[in-house]
Amino acid sequence: MSFVEHFALDGKVAIVTGASSGLGVEFALAFAQAGADVAICARRKERLAETKERVEEIGRRCLAVTADVSRPEDCARVVDETMGEFGRLDVLVNNAGVGTAVPATRETPEEFQRVIEVNLYGSYWMAQACARVMQPGASILNIGSVLGFTSGGLPQAAYSSSKAAIIGLTRDLAQQWTGRKGIRVNALAPGFFASEMTDTYKPGYLEKVIERVPVGRMGEGRELAAAAVFLAGDAASYISGVVLPVDGGLLTG
Repeated sequence: MSFVEHFALDGKVAIVTGASSGLGVEFALAFAQAGADVAICARRKERLAETKERVEEIGRRCLAVTADVSRPEDCARVVDETMGEFGRLDVLVNNAGVGTAVPATRETPEEFQRVIEVNLYGSYWMAQACARVMQPGASILNIGSVLGFTSGGLPQAAYSSSKAAIIGLTRDLAQQWTGRKGIRVNALAPGFFASEMTDTYKPGYLEKVIERVPVGRMGEGRELAAAAVFLAGDAASYISGVVLPVDGGLLTG
């Protein structure tokens, strides 16, 4: 295998959750461009169909499954349908997530619980379902956040808690599965990238955050997707249990 071939995903099958918008779409397209067939899932059926069409335009096969990752039975169904369609599963990208910005004294139990159910529980249920069918050499990639390490200056207790928990989940699953099952488990910790969540921030907030970023700008989706393709493939075959910040240097401050 040539050096460049280590970065290709030819012949592999990847599941990308939360692939109806934003970074989930970027992940799905990047994995397809790297050579993988892709199964995508999200709650919004119409938006999911748009992503499927874009993946197929690249020339790769795509399965779209409407699902809510906070429901273990939906996660199992996504994996079952993927195996039925492709006969194998090599990569999981646990991208589905939600966020809130509610002061801690006013956040309701339902608001807090929903974030944890999707961001943490959903990542675990999907990883669990995938690990049951994955073969040695497979890879699970959780999507955390720099807000698992530092404050963004907004009241985001639920979101920050869920992303900090992703760090612990990643390390524990790597310890359990890398040696015994041959499944690597890593995480990305994105900084600030354009998404539906950043669209809700108050005017001027992102400009203030950018002042903390040495690179001097927000990230582009392709930059995060490139890191995901690297960690998922053979180029990262000796990497497991790491949390890789993709943040323009924000955490160095």
